[in-house]
Amino acid sequence: MDIQPIVIGTAGHIDHGKSTLVRALTGMEPDRFKEEQERGLTIDLGFANFELPDGRRVGLVDVPGHERFIKNMVAGATGIDLVMLVVAADDGVMPQTREHLAIMDLLGVKRGLIVLNKIDLVDEEMIELAEDDVLTEVKGTFLEGAPILRCAGVKGEGIDELREVLCELANQTEPRSEEGVFRMPVQRVFSAKGFGTIVTGIPVSGSVRIGESLELQPGGLRGKVRGIQAYHEKTDVARAGHSTAINLSDVRHTEVERGFVLSTPGFFEAAEMFGAQLDVISSSPMAVSNRLAVRVHTGTTEAVGEVILLEDEELQPGTSGLVQLRLEEPLVAAPGDRFVLRLASPAFTLGGGVLIERSKHRLKRFKQFAIDELKRQSEGLNSAREFMEVTLARASFGLVPVEDLAISGQCSKQEAAEALGRLADDGLIKSFDGGKRWVHAEVFERAVALVRVELDAWFREHPWRQRTEAIAVRTRTSFTPPFFDAVLLASAERGDVELYPGGAVGLRGLENQLSDPELALLDSLQQRLDRAGFKPPTVEELSVGVSADEEGLLQQSPTEIVGSLLELLMDRGQVHHVGGGVFLSEGSMELAREAVRSSCEADGKLDIPSLRDKLGTTRKFLIPLLEHFDAVGLTARVGANRVLKRR
Repeated sequence: MDIQPIVIGTAGHIDHGKSTLVRALTGMEPDRFKEEQERGLTIDLGFANFELPDGRRVGLVDVPGHERFIKNMVAGATGIDLVMLVVAADDGVMPQTREHLAIMDLLGVKRGLIVLNKIDLVDEEMIELAEDDVLTEVKGTFLEGAPILRCAGVKGEGIDELREVLCELANQTEPRSEEGVFRMPVQRVFSAKGFGTIVTGIPVSGSVRIGESLELQPGGLRGKVRGIQAYHEKTDVARAGHSTAINLSDVRHTEVERGFVLSTPGFFEAAEMFGAQLDVISSSPMAVSNRLAVRVHTGTTEAVGEVILLEDEELQPGTSGLVQLRLEEPLVAAPGDRFVLRLASPAFTLGGGVLIERSKHRLKRFKQFAIDELKRQSEGLNSAREFMEVTLARASFGLVPVEDLAISGQCSKQEAAEALGRLADDGLIKSFDGGKRWVHAEVFERAVALVRVELDAWFREHPWRQRTEAIAVRTRTSFTPPFFDAVLLASAERGDVELYPGGAVGLRGLENQLSDPELALLDSLQQRLDRAGFKPPTVEELSVGVSADEEGLLQQSPTEIVGSLLELLMDRGQVHHVGGGVFLSEGSMELAREAVRSSCEADGKLDIPSLRDKLGTTRKFLIPLLEHFDAVGLTARVGANRVLKRR
């Protein structure tokens, strides 16, 4: 079976003969329900196989023409690539002719033809009048200049020519690609005896094979593909552009309804807010005002909500603007999807457009930065490369995994990686962890600048310090640890900061501006610790005689002054805090390190009594010192003994 991956759809006013033409073209009855057949009124969507003259097969979707069933009509228009606008010669253009034409335009249909039907019911003059009427109506739309054919569907007149023209247009229509992530808006769901749940629809992207798992949103139900039919024939694969029925396991048919989306797991989720570009049709009977109650149609679903105008007081017919759609219940859609906007009550079409983003927050009106970001996001909908750049440019500070970018762009991980690679080649983005995580170059530069600002601020608040724990700065930025580490490393490579062992950081070239009394006290503390050796004074003992009122000293208590200056000596590497309130000079620490090494190398383990005697200290000072050496990895405890730690 040679299937052309495109779908043809009907459009037009009620009783203009859409279903009759489908029967004449395909030999199939598109009206599924007995009520439809008895009343001659299409209520729901009809589907038929259409074999082109060259033997290829395409799908044909018949939509209802009554104004009460516009919801069903829009659901059927999902996935349509080529449209037949049907106008009865005895009626001419009617309200749903105009509305269907506008909806097809809003949904982005680019190709089609016009069928002037029921020509057997009127004379030539009436046919010409009806033809002029419809040609005037389609002027300025995607059907301007499209072929117009005269038919009598009941008698079969003109059907062969219609079939040939449809074949030509199908050849000119670009087939849907099966690349990307599989997604199929559900048009119908039912249970078949012996098979279980069957969902039908027209996949709009990607492909899926028997045995693979799929996810239903909203709700996140998952099931395996047990079987696939395309145009009532079994096949191993369902792909974009084929009218498809999928047999799902592990899902009850009562758990699914029209409007759900069946897709590759993990890529789609329902949302209640969307940023969008709204085009108000010129034939709209009213302007769109802020917070107007509306119905949003996209895919095969409808949701009630309100429209928030972000940059206008109101949108007059024929104008466009950025909006946020806030819905009463979540719907499943992706950036780039088309939508139709109708008044909530009474229901008539106002316009439609393109969804730009799934919004995480309520967007405020007339906020220029929000408007600019939405416009930039809109510009990125044209390609995966542009979308990736815009997404990263709008991202908050952090490293974004390639998997998240693939989900945002509704593309495969490989497609995302290829697009990211091209952006990196152009210097627009930066990669980390071998291309697993990404950040926009502009975002990264802002982060580097922010870290410098926070470091400057920290050292202004602590004028006696030369280094600080990196975590103290990270807390001020709210960066994640991996992102902060990447920014710090880049800052160090540029020569802006110094990185020290133990997770400390400082500003390169930072000089402490100490007054003469402060310098004198700093010198005094250093000398006292040098002289004290391994029986150093406590902070309280070092604070004796220090006056907080002494000229030039910060207005702190004596203990706080000494503590701050000891921190500065530690920053400079001249003093070490080994724990338990014990501070040793660098000279004493080096003597202790060598004594520990010598003892361990001579005896195979540390001889603590000998070490205590050699250093001339007591247990009070020796225990914190030995625990410090354990902590920094010089020694390790083995049973009751200490030995040099193997490196």
